[in-house]
Amino acid sequence: MSVSVETRDVSITFGTGPAAVRVLPSVSFSVSPGECFALVGESGSGKSTVLRCISMLTDIWAGDILIDGKPVREMPLIERCRTLQMVFQDPYGSLHPRQSVRTVLSEPLVIHRLGDREERMRKAITDVGLPVSFLDRFPHQLSGGQRQRVAIARALILEPSLLLLDEPTSALDVSVQAEILNLLQRLREERGFTYIMVTHDLAVVDHMCDRFAVMLGGEITEVLPREAIPANGATHPYARELIGASLEYESAH
Repeated sequence: MSVSVETRDVSITFGTGPAAVRVLPSVSFSVSPGECFALVGESGSGKSTVLRCISMLTDIWAGDILIDGKPVREMPLIERCRTLQMVFQDPYGSLHPRQSVRTVLSEPLVIHRLGDREERMRKAITDVGLPVSFLDRFPHQLSGGQRQRVAIARALILEPSLLLLDEPTSALDVSVQAEILNLLQRLREERGFTYIMVTHDLAVVDHMCDRFAVMLGGEITEVLPREAIPANGATHPYARELIGASLEYESAH
């Protein structure tokens, strides 16, 4: 169920000539099958842009992105959608307000011509800890945490191997954040997904991830194992500062 991911010298430039702005100068990292890998750093450091490149939501990048050794640009659209899915940051903006949960979950099944739709929808909704009756609810009838569970169910219903998680809990209350993170952890243990997660919260990385890359100004300063967090094992000054600030915040709270 899991896949490897490799990015090689991925870069994006907006504009041409003297006005050109290089947003991602050169990003390279690799993720093993079944690994949870995080991209951390301050706002505007390029974390979400990397996910948009991997998912081909942005296709103006240069370089190479390989999923199980296969260039993502060469994957047919249907195959790419079955292989990878993305969970967005805002559970309020990622669901259509006039579509029921049933419609949200059935749409991918119709597009991909999959059978047993009712059974698949029931399994997807119960897998994320919601009752089957929620299939007939609309987004305005759900809490933020419930909406994010529906968004995760939508991503899971095609049984992808790779989940791209863009700050999946930052718009939620603290108590609900823990529920969603535990849900993601359980799903990964059960199904062996590969996760690439964007977050600014190192406590989330410590809870969920195997390794993480610290980004600054569109570049990766350092890739570290999760074990580097408690003792601040970073060597790059910015990475040390980021982990230090996080540890200070955690000890104060």
